[in-house]
Amino acid sequence: MKKLLFCIIVVVSCARQKPVKKPTHEWIGHEVTASAYNSVFWQTDSINPSVAAWGDTLKPGMKCIAVSRDLIKMGLKHNTMVKIDTFPDTFYVKDKMHYRWRNRIDIYMGKDVKKAREWGRKKLMICYALPLE
Repeated sequence: MKKLLFCIIVVVSCARQKPVKKPTHEWIGHEVTASAYNSVFWQTDSINPSVAAWGDTLKPGMKCIAVSRDLIKMGLKHNTMVKIDTFPDTFYVKDKMHYRWRNRIDIYMGKDVKKAREWGRKKLMICYALPLE
């Protein structure tokens, strides 16, 4: 009777285990200088300041960033998921910065210029997701 009870307990406990999901992304940490930007005419080169470099239309409230072009070469390409040190949300790469910038991100803050200025410029850690093959 004890053996039967033991077998039942083992079978039930094994049946409750969920299958382990394989990770789909590798998260890589990197220190950058972060500033903020807005979709206003005087901060962009474009006719429509709401259109980003890859053609995405930016709207206030979106969780997106612009990256310097050296970071694109490191894997922070269009639509890459990024977690930023001081924010609970996941951001997406939607824009590119001017060629002169190195190791930088710009956090999109809609049209709120005051909020962007208060954010200022900071060195912080980001983690970005590279898809696993």
